Amino acid sequence: MQFIGTRSGERVSAPEAVYNGLSAGGGLYVPVSFPLVGKAEREKMEDMSYAERAKYILSLYFGEFGDEFLTSVSESALKGFEGKDEVPLVKIDDGRYVLELFRGQTCSVKDLSVNIFAPLFKEAKKRLNKTEKTLILAATSGNTGVSLIDNFKDDEDVYVAAFYPEEGLSKMQRLNLTVMSGERVYVAGVSDNFDVCQHLAHRILCSEKFGGELKKRAIYAAGGNSSNVARLIPEIVWYFSAYADLCSSGQIEDGEEVDFSVASGNLNAAVAGWYAKKMGLPVRKLFVPFNRNKAALDLFTKGALNEDKSFRRTMAKGLDVVVPLNAERLVFELSGRNAASTAERMRQLDDTGVLSLTESERAALVQDFYAEYASEDELLETSYSIFEEYGYVTDVETGVAAAVTDKYRAENEDDETPLVLAATVNPFKCPQDVLYCISGNDVKDSYKGVKRLNLLTAMKPPKFVTELRYIEPRFKDVLPAEGKRLTAALLDFVDGNFVPETKKKR
Repeated sequence: MQFIGTRSGERVSAPEAVYNGLSAGGGLYVPVSFPLVGKAEREKMEDMSYAERAKYILSLYFGEFGDEFLTSVSESALKGFEGKDEVPLVKIDDGRYVLELFRGQTCSVKDLSVNIFAPLFKEAKKRLNKTEKTLILAATSGNTGVSLIDNFKDDEDVYVAAFYPEEGLSKMQRLNLTVMSGERVYVAGVSDNFDVCQHLAHRILCSEKFGGELKKRAIYAAGGNSSNVARLIPEIVWYFSAYADLCSSGQIEDGEEVDFSVASGNLNAAVAGWYAKKMGLPVRKLFVPFNRNKAALDLFTKGALNEDKSFRRTMAKGLDVVVPLNAERLVFELSGRNAASTAERMRQLDDTGVLSLTESERAALVQDFYAEYASEDELLETSYSIFEEYGYVTDVETGVAAAVTDKYRAENEDDETPLVLAATVNPFKCPQDVLYCISGNDVKDSYKGVKRLNLLTAMKPPKFVTELRYIEPRFKDVLPAEGKRLTAALLDFVDGNFVPETKKKR
């Protein structure tokens, strides 16, 4: 399959889309079409493992890479996952289920997509006969950066850099990120919020001057966020896999519609679910949860996003996003795949801070999506209620998603559509916030939070978290939110002028 640029309309092969990352003019790549997965194919998926389902979906978009390679990628992507069922669907109530997406090696949903993106990127580079080294750059609220570094840290021809908002991570997530090993790894805080980090990273990737400096060093820069279509397509698998599990367990009949609610600050999960629906999956509504940083909610309710709305720090830090990266993919589809219109609207967003839809586009959007926000109090109430009633512990982002679905159900009491709620982060990656949500216990130390959460829930903390106690952070840089300072730091990094050392705690 070919892929098309959202701003340029250019068509490229699958390897080119994966390797390029961004299309001409700073746009994103999307599939030229959405292959239909009919009833017969869905029924076959009921007897498949998650790896087999992933291989099937990937082959529809990345078939150019070959069956043998895609089979290997799909199987190896799950090797670090805990349990026999790597992506289990847990029933917590009649008609309500949780799809656990956090069982990977770095304990977050990002592993499911990055573990596939990394080998696809390396293979694309090989197929395109590219010989330069690569700088993988990402803005991160904690989870993306960790998973990217884990996947690329041992590659001799790859540098990995991640920028995070100085005050935008939980203490445990900051530790996760700043202790990561690898000779060609660089992590730095930025003295602003995640939106600014992401905007600066995007500008750097689009900068001809920076690209020229890297070219002198025989290095190519690529983005590691969900801007890359190879990060997005693997997320489609979640929806088909959950649906297949519902059917195979007798919870629903094939053809019965299901609702999904997945928290994703950049709207990548919402777009992936939309793609799944366009492929024929019987999805009724895709719930799009927001926290108090809800400027993008207005895109759904009013048809306009205004990035000037004040930014607020919240417990659900992965949702602390004002301008979601994948809003561009929504605009492209809603405009009838009009690249010129999409390019103009993204230019207006850069110039004025406003992204607008027509009323007919907004009406089309809300046919498939239900967008709403949850306050901190609603997050606390919902998380506590789920734990108290079902003994199930959600991370804070999933708590926001659950609170939004509860709002909808309260307004639509007769609606009995089955609901799949995706759990995106292991609760022990934000132990203090989760502990506070389910018990009201406010602890200042991350490891006390881990211990008390373990005692309260009998859940075993993952090794990825417990090992952090014995490692000092390697990365302590905090940079001003200025493009020049960030590019200078990146050039110092690839030139070998920054080599951190890991020290064990005594």
